[in-house]
Amino acid sequence: MIEIEGLTKRYGEKVAVNNLTFTVRPGIVTGFLGPNGAGKSTTMRMMLGLDRPTAGDVRIDGQRYDRLKDPLKYIGALLDAKAVHGGRSAFHHLLCLAQSNGIPTGRVHEVLETVGLTSVAKKKAKGFSLGMGQRLGIAGALLGDPRILMFDEPVNGLDPEGIHWIRNLMKSLAAQGRTVFVSSHLMSEMALTADHLVVIGQGRLLADTSMADFIAQNSRSYVRIRTPQRERLLDVLHGAGITVVETGGEVLEVDGDKSERIGELAAQHQLVLHELSPQRASLEEAFMQLTAESVEYHAHSGDPVERQPRGDGWRKD
Repeated sequence: MIEIEGLTKRYGEKVAVNNLTFTVRPGIVTGFLGPNGAGKSTTMRMMLGLDRPTAGDVRIDGQRYDRLKDPLKYIGALLDAKAVHGGRSAFHHLLCLAQSNGIPTGRVHEVLETVGLTSVAKKKAKGFSLGMGQRLGIAGALLGDPRILMFDEPVNGLDPEGIHWIRNLMKSLAAQGRTVFVSSHLMSEMALTADHLVVIGQGRLLADTSMADFIAQNSRSYVRIRTPQRERLLDVLHGAGITVVETGGEVLEVDGDKSERIGELAAQHQLVLHELSPQRASLEEAFMQLTAESVEYHAHSGDPVERQPRGDGWRKD
């Protein structure tokens, strides 16, 4: 379990993370979402003791990260797959991690097999593709067989088979009772993977809720209807107290999930329906709705892309 309370991080006058409080619980996959510059990477770095909070606290299974005796056995993380010595082979990269954390050598072979890199274990990391580098980073996160896993953009560079694999891996880890915390900009993938969501914007907590509740609370669900008997259907629906949104074309829309009721009324009055389909918003639509006022950088046609500066260059977030 990861417990965050009042977590704050300032860079001079810039507040990157603002009084965040939430808990990442075991047994489920928790997605961590936010627009660029929201403070996600900074938050994850503070979880791992890589950045010191200005205020607040992070507990890993009840302890601060710097108090963990064998940190890789408590929490494994993939924050930057490129953080590997290019001159080392995949095997020796993992072996160094294992030896410095009291992990048996046999575990290196196990995780290489898990991530599908056994056949290239002796190749130098500098020759790896982006997807292979991701797999090596995931192997490092799994090395200590930890109870807590953190992944930042884990599907970056993976092919469809690799994406399917990492999705199932995260679900299986959660099913084992582990804590799985994953940050990604790929909404379609997050919708298939996460059970719970923590959403931040401009460093502040915007949502801490289940996937289903998040979509329901931040989007519009409606029924889409097409019929050659438009006027008659409108009379029937109005008579039943159902409010209809007329789009100006062939399509009628009714807010909420009333498809069964509408179908029953149409059958009762012998009305022909060419379409009767419930429409539910995607995670992406719900996310855009919630974070619309929290987006720090807006791209415009012909304008240069803005990025968030820090003292020593540019910070991805």
